[in-house]
Amino acid sequence: MASLVTCVVSGVTWCFCSAAGSLLGSCCGNDKASTVPPGAHSGRKRSVLLLVLAIAIAFVFQYGVAPAVANVTISNFVTDAWLDGCTKYGEDILVDRCAGQAGVYRSAFSSTLFFALAAIGVVCKPSANREAWPAKYVLFMFLVAATCFIPNKPLFLDVYLNIGRVGGAIFIFIQQLILVDLAYNWNDSWVERSNKAEEEETGSGRNWLVAILVSAAGMFIASLIGWGLMIHYFTGCPTNNAFIAVTIVLCVLITAAQLSGEDGSLLSSSLITVYATSLCYNAVSKNPDGSCNPFLGEDDFLGILIGVGFTVIALGYAGWSFTADETFNGGAADEHDEPPSFSYRQKNKAEEEGKEGERKVEGVVNYGTSDADEEHPSNGEESPASEDDAVPNTFNNSWRLNVILAIVSCWFAMSLTGWGAIRSGGSAANPQVGDVSMWMIIVSQWLALLMYLWTLVAPRLFPDRDFS
Repeated sequence: MASLVTCVVSGVTWCFCSAAGSLLGSCCGNDKASTVPPGAHSGRKRSVLLLVLAIAIAFVFQYGVAPAVANVTISNFVTDAWLDGCTKYGEDILVDRCAGQAGVYRSAFSSTLFFALAAIGVVCKPSANREAWPAKYVLFMFLVAATCFIPNKPLFLDVYLNIGRVGGAIFIFIQQLILVDLAYNWNDSWVERSNKAEEEETGSGRNWLVAILVSAAGMFIASLIGWGLMIHYFTGCPTNNAFIAVTIVLCVLITAAQLSGEDGSLLSSSLITVYATSLCYNAVSKNPDGSCNPFLGEDDFLGILIGVGFTVIALGYAGWSFTADETFNGGAADEHDEPPSFSYRQKNKAEEEGKEGERKVEGVVNYGTSDADEEHPSNGEESPASEDDAVPNTFNNSWRLNVILAIVSCWFAMSLTGWGAIRSGGSAANPQVGDVSMWMIIVSQWLALLMYLWTLVAPRLFPDRDFS
C-alpha cells in the first residue's frame, strides 16, 4: 500500500513539475517563430474551453462531491474545510446546499484567479494568450485541487461571494453589449440575404424580412408572457410590484424609441426586452419575502437555466465572434489602427475597381518587418524581430479577453448558487443575502436599459456629435 501511494505521489509530482517547466520555458520564448502570425482566434477557443471545464467541475462539486462530503461521518481535514461555516445552519439539507455552493465557489475562484493572472501575463507579454496551453490546463487542475483543502471561510463564503456579486453585476452590462452586437449581426445577415435573394428573383427577398419580423415578434410575445407570469406569481409586495412595473415601462420606452428613429433595430430591441425580463425574474425570485415569492425555498432551476444560457452565449461570443474586437477592443483590429510592426503592403501596388464602385485591395501581411526593412536589406543577414512587437493588438491577444472571462466566472458562480442565497422549506436561511442580490440584479438591469435607451435617443438630442 505504501509503495502504491508513493507511486501516485511521484507521478503527480512529475506531472506538476513538467507543466510548471513547460510554462516557464514558454515564458522565456514563444513556441512559434515571430514570423508565424497568430491564428484568427489565437488563445480564445482554448480560454473558453477552460472556462467550460470550470463550469463542469462546478456542477460536479455542487451535486456530487458536496453531498458526499456532507454525509461523511468521519471528520478529517477535507470535510472540515468543505463544511466550514455551513454547520451553523443545523438542517442537513441546508448544510448540503451550503457545501454545494462552496464547491461552486472553489471552481469559480480558480478560474477567476487563473484569468486574472493571465490578464497580467498578457500585459507583460502580449503573445501569452497563445502559449503553453497544455501546461495551463494542468496547472488549472492543480489549482482546483488545492482549493479543496482550503476552508470555506473567509475566502469562499465571504470574500469570493462578494467578488462574485460585483463581477455578476458587471457581467449584466457586458452581456447587454454582446446581445446588441449579436442582434445587429443577425439583422444585417438576414437583410443581406434578402437583398441577394431579391437580385436573383424579384419578391423572394421578402421571406427574409418576414423572418426578421417573426423572430422579433416571438421574443416580444415571450416577454409579454413572462410579464404576465411575474404579475400572477410575484406581485403582492411593493418591492416586486415596482420591479415589474419599471421593467415593463423601460422596455416599452426602448421599443418606442427604436421604432420612432433610425438607430437600432427591431431585433436588438426585442432581444434586450427578453434579457430585461429574465433579469427581472432573477430579481423577484431572490426576494426573501415569502408573501410575494411563492417559490421561496425551492430549487430555482429556471434561474439556473437562464444563467447558464447567458453564460453559453457569452462564451460563444468570446471564443468565436469576429466582431468582438469592435465591441471590446475599440476596433483595434481595424487596419488603420495597427501597430507599426503589423503592416499591410499592397501587392503590385494595384487597386481593382469592383462592379459597384467598391475598391478591391489585395495585400499580404508582414509580421516583424516594415517597408523600411525591405528598402534596406541586411546583405542576407536576418535581423532578429521582437516577438512581442509582431503580435497584433487585437481582442485575441488582449488582456480584455481574460478580464471578461474572469467576469463570466463570477456570473456562472452567482447563477449556480442563486447569488449566495441558501433556501429550503419555504424560507431563506440567510435572507440578507437574497435581499442584497435582488437589489444588485435589478439596479444593474435598470442601468443597462437606461444605457441602451441613451444610445437610441442621444443621436437625436445631439445631432452634431458622432456617436458611432
